[in-house]
Amino acid sequence: MGVRGDSGRVSDVSPAAVPELPGGWADPELRRALALNRMGSFVWELASGQMRMDAEGLDVFDLTPEEFDGRPEGLAPRVPASEGARMDAVVSRALKDGSTSYGGYFRVRLRDGTLRWTHTQGAIQRDDDGRPQRIVGIVRDATLELTYSAAQLRLDQERARQTSVVESTTAALASARTVGEVIDVLDGPEGLQRLGASNVIMGRVESGHIKLVAEGQAGSYADGTEFSRVTDPFPMSEVVRTLRPLFVLSRAEFRRRYPRLWPYIEPLDIDSGAYLPLIAQGQAIGALGLFYRGKSVFTPEDRNLLIALSGTIAQSLQRAMLFDQEHDLAEDLQRAMLPRRIPSLPGAEIAVRYRSAGNGRDIGGDWYDVIPLPNGRVAAVIGDVQGHDTHAASVMGQLRIVLRAYAAEGHSPGTVIARASVFLHELDTERFATCCYVEADLESGALRIVRAGHVDPLVRGADGVARWLSVPGGLPLGLSADFDRLEYPVTRIDLAAGDAMLLCTDGMLERSEVGLDEGMRVFAELVAAGPDDLAGLADRLLDELAACGAEDDMAVLALRRSGRPPAADTGGRLTQHIGPADPEGLSAGRHMIRAAVRAWGAGERSDEVELVADELVTNGLLHTDGPVVVTARMLTAPRSRIRIEVADESSTMPRRRDPGEAGVSGRGLLLVDRLTDAWGVEARGSGKVVWSEFDLG
Repeated sequence: MGVRGDSGRVSDVSPAAVPELPGGWADPELRRALALNRMGSFVWELASGQMRMDAEGLDVFDLTPEEFDGRPEGLAPRVPASEGARMDAVVSRALKDGSTSYGGYFRVRLRDGTLRWTHTQGAIQRDDDGRPQRIVGIVRDATLELTYSAAQLRLDQERARQTSVVESTTAALASARTVGEVIDVLDGPEGLQRLGASNVIMGRVESGHIKLVAEGQAGSYADGTEFSRVTDPFPMSEVVRTLRPLFVLSRAEFRRRYPRLWPYIEPLDIDSGAYLPLIAQGQAIGALGLFYRGKSVFTPEDRNLLIALSGTIAQSLQRAMLFDQEHDLAEDLQRAMLPRRIPSLPGAEIAVRYRSAGNGRDIGGDWYDVIPLPNGRVAAVIGDVQGHDTHAASVMGQLRIVLRAYAAEGHSPGTVIARASVFLHELDTERFATCCYVEADLESGALRIVRAGHVDPLVRGADGVARWLSVPGGLPLGLSADFDRLEYPVTRIDLAAGDAMLLCTDGMLERSEVGLDEGMRVFAELVAAGPDDLAGLADRLLDELAACGAEDDMAVLALRRSGRPPAADTGGRLTQHIGPADPEGLSAGRHMIRAAVRAWGAGERSDEVELVADELVTNGLLHTDGPVVVTARMLTAPRSRIRIEVADESSTMPRRRDPGEAGVSGRGLLLVDRLTDAWGVEARGSGKVVWSEFDLG
């Protein structure tokens, strides 16, 4: 009998007339015999939920007729919750699996608080369609038969064993996040010992098929069954179709019931098997097969235990499947947000790597980018958006695109980072991001570095020595705009030919057992000891740091400046600031150009260089309201040439035009075009730079 009432109710059972009980039932002598043996009877109408119980039965529960309301729930005050739940499960299973009877022991708490062992047995009456209508049963005091008896001892031991198995398996599965980890819990030696089986297999339902995904011992798969249809005559297919467990008690039964499977079962050292459907949300998502040696009986307690375990395993498997799907989706999203390819740049060797932490949706917002800029310059960027989820990845993608756009517009490094911070602040997100932005001139080796809350860059020299650069920084992106602290210091250093600069995210430095300082020391040692090839170095870093227990996403960007030593790359750089009404500055600028071209051996082209430089400076001062900055550079790679740059604060681009025969202006750019080997205009922040180059042979 049940004590809650709801588990046994069958809503589709039509009410029927209740037959009179056998005449002998009311015989006084029989009633007296029942009372003397502490035994009572009951009739439970499943359709209405009403239960009739005689006085002897109520006495077993230590209840008076006045205290019982005629419903199973009225017995609940006398039955501990754990006992009631167990008996409800017994009754519910018997009603659903077509059984005609059930029985079980449970304890009753008497008025004085003591517990009494009780036994109930019920006969299930069904209609012609097999639907249960009523239960006619008995309930009796089982104290004498169980007290100090071997049966009670075995029962207690079995209950303790079952509890231990369920608890240990549940605890082991609680930490299993992926399907692979669920499989490891079940098919390892400890898992088999915990389940009391000699071997185990597990299959997942995929599009009408069952794919075996676990085997406890190598070779336990039956050839040809690794991927079978749900309609095939195999035990796992049967439990998936019926959603009911299946127990095969002998090798003879295997041979008789599953002739197609028997040739593969025969060589295996097993005597019996239990096949359990793994059901989640009313659907079979898989099946579990447990195999035994020397076992030919599955007691009701064994079956109850295995059914309970199958439910726990099914929940863990479903959670792991969702976890794997979410991780794949999140990782695909993050990879889609990263650049599809890294451009090949003359004068540089570049390697980038990214590796997720492998924790489901808990991916990071790590990103990197390499942005080609005019005149052999390149921007190298690495950053990390706060958080570990798909939102962090989506913010990362938007931030990367914005940084690329600001860099392509020609803004200075500090302006690029400041504008990106404002963008993130206005993005309607609470996330912030750290970032390190490096603008590199690959010809001269000049680097301009801006750091926004990120770790410093590291440089490995051509001699293999690795050192961290001390780069002043500002607040992370988003926070600097929030606190109105958008000034980012720019650090200028020179990268010699053969030197490599590495940018990384904190996932490569921080681990639970070590601090950031120790992580930076280990990273520098790995870089110094790594291969010269940047791609091989990046792979080595990720592999070794992952093996050390890195728990976060990891990204690294390595850039090496190729070419000859710095002294051969550039002969120098000279710069002069000239105000809009500054004749002394203009004179100093002309003197600087004249001295530079003679010092750099321009020879017969000296006059051309001076004339073009003067024209560009004059145009800049005439057509803008602010100052100009003139820069002269001597470049020798890949060929010797002088480069003149004139920067101003106007975004208006110069255009070449025909002045006509009588025109007195408009001839400047024609002159520049005629005298130079190459010239052009670049956007630079809110202004521009007009440049020209002269080959020296």
